[in-house]
Amino acid sequence: MRVAFVGKGGSGKTTLSALFSRHLARSGAPVLAVDGDINQHLAEALGHAGPLDAPALAAHLTEIKDYLRGDNPRIASAQAMVKTTPPGRGSRLLRLLGDDELHARHARRVGDVSLMVTGEFEESDLGVACYHSKLGGVELYLGHLVDGPGEYVVVDMTAGADAFASGLFTRFDITFLVAEPTRKGVSVYRQYRDHAREFGIRIAVVGNKVTGEDDVMFLKDQVGDDLLTYLVHSPWVRSAEQGGGQGELEALEPHNRHALDVLREAVDARPKDWATLHRHAVEFHLRNARAWADKATGQDLATQVDPDFVPGPTSLT
Repeated sequence: MRVAFVGKGGSGKTTLSALFSRHLARSGAPVLAVDGDINQHLAEALGHAGPLDAPALAAHLTEIKDYLRGDNPRIASAQAMVKTTPPGRGSRLLRLLGDDELHARHARRVGDVSLMVTGEFEESDLGVACYHSKLGGVELYLGHLVDGPGEYVVVDMTAGADAFASGLFTRFDITFLVAEPTRKGVSVYRQYRDHAREFGIRIAVVGNKVTGEDDVMFLKDQVGDDLLTYLVHSPWVRSAEQGGGQGELEALEPHNRHALDVLREAVDARPKDWATLHRHAVEFHLRNARAWADKATGQDLATQVDPDFVPGPTSLT
């Protein structure tokens, strides 16, 4: 299952992405965490100290395209492939943390969790590039991934409604929107809710940094039935963020451990809808083709869509 964490900057989405990834991995489940935020802090939140020896996806986008296109006859070259190009017959499909060159190059273990990173927004990008261009590797990865039952991809998305700047937001089975119990905290929820409804995207609100019943009532009043659960203010998290080390999850406050259980139950209860995932992928590919990609590549990229292909377990054979 593919899970996204979104929210206002400072809401705690990176912390929750790390906690949830560790919670899943602690059960023995295969987990891949992906840092898709402009501020690359997920490795640190997972407990990694020092530089992470993980080549950024954005730095190897051409190689990723060339590998994933395989011998798909609809994609003539890596240069003709854009971040929204959907898979088709002949494309290389991926199993989560499989024995392939993409995972071998980009995935690194941080504790019990495997991690991939998009890469930082560098000085050379300032004024000339959009950060969302760096998310092309993540979008292509998810588009070509065939994840099975009990497997999890957890993506820490960029802050705010910027998550809608690309079709990446449609690549998930469920999206957790982290909201503090403040007006600013729920403002992103309203933006995300309206966009998500347009495409039938399932979102669930996770309250964070709750200090009392008044905070809970505020969140319920503002987001209604979309409030799935909430986490209380955590000395355990604060200690970790102050350099006290990650420690064992058993030491996390009981209410917060229960909230992580609720998140997993919500994820596991979602049916895997391969047809809808692929339909969204094709729709956004055609949008991008008309808007800029046809002109940029000099090709009619609508022809890259394989009308008889739907990803899923059967497509692996």
